[in-house]
Amino acid sequence: MISICIPVYNFDIERLIKALSSQIESVDAVVELIVVDDGSEADIKTRNKTTCQNCKYVELPENLGRSKIRNLFLNYATQDYLLFLDCDSLIENPRFLSNYLEILKQQPKVVCGGSTYRPQRPGRQQRLRWKYGIYKESRSAETRSEQPYNSFMSNNFLIQRRVFKEVRFDERITKYGHEDTLLGYSLKKKQLPITHIDNPALNGEIDTNSEFLRKTREGIVNLISILNFEEYHQDLMEGISLLRFYQKIRKFESIVLWLFLLTKPLMSCLLSKGYVSLKLFDFYKLGLFIEQKRKISKT
Repeated sequence: MISICIPVYNFDIERLIKALSSQIESVDAVVELIVVDDGSEADIKTRNKTTCQNCKYVELPENLGRSKIRNLFLNYATQDYLLFLDCDSLIENPRFLSNYLEILKQQPKVVCGGSTYRPQRPGRQQRLRWKYGIYKESRSAETRSEQPYNSFMSNNFLIQRRVFKEVRFDERITKYGHEDTLLGYSLKKKQLPITHIDNPALNGEIDTNSEFLRKTREGIVNLISILNFEEYHQDLMEGISLLRFYQKIRKFESIVLWLFLLTKPLMSCLLSKGYVSLKLFDFYKLGLFIEQKRKISKT
């Protein structure tokens, strides 16, 4: 019925595998567990290989990137549905797998379970990623269903095998950011429905502020590259809040960039130290988008 697909890069997955293995043993259904390592360091591979003795475990000789490795699971999965989980996920709901098996009775095309974070505030070094996750990503199924395609996230979703063969992740996206945006857009374009349910995976590894700022910049560079893909049109742009806001202020772009460059050192300092305002972070991303777009256009 389900192939659980976990791409891994430099992360110890022991807790995740133990939780899933326990739930697999308790359900009356065919569920296989597949782990593909995407060129991790040797010590991580050694630990995870030991953890995955009862799984289908594959090691790749080099890193393929976030999109290509997920598409690769079609070569190893044998079941009709693929359940993708990020390697830093934690499963604390004892009915997590059962909830997905229950929804299969409706023969869905795609199911998103959602994402959640611990309610306790972490230290300031991780405050930015935590606050962004709490207020921007941890949404109920009811809220996500209002904009089902824009709310698609790839950290915890189930997809029919034949549907995944039809859409796949865009392999031109090799670095962090927006591979899930493009898959959600592809599903919308082909009018393939997404079912949202309250079955979240816990984000078990919160990036430091500095790491999240680095990933944010990488994601914005990816986004600028996507804008050059001919097949992605206005309806994709309207699904990304950063681009929607950019369109509104476009005639003031030079002024915004000037303000951004003037305040960038202070904003970077505050955000990296964990003094977090999400409105400030939104302005930081907008300015970074304009700055990087202009840099890339000159190259």
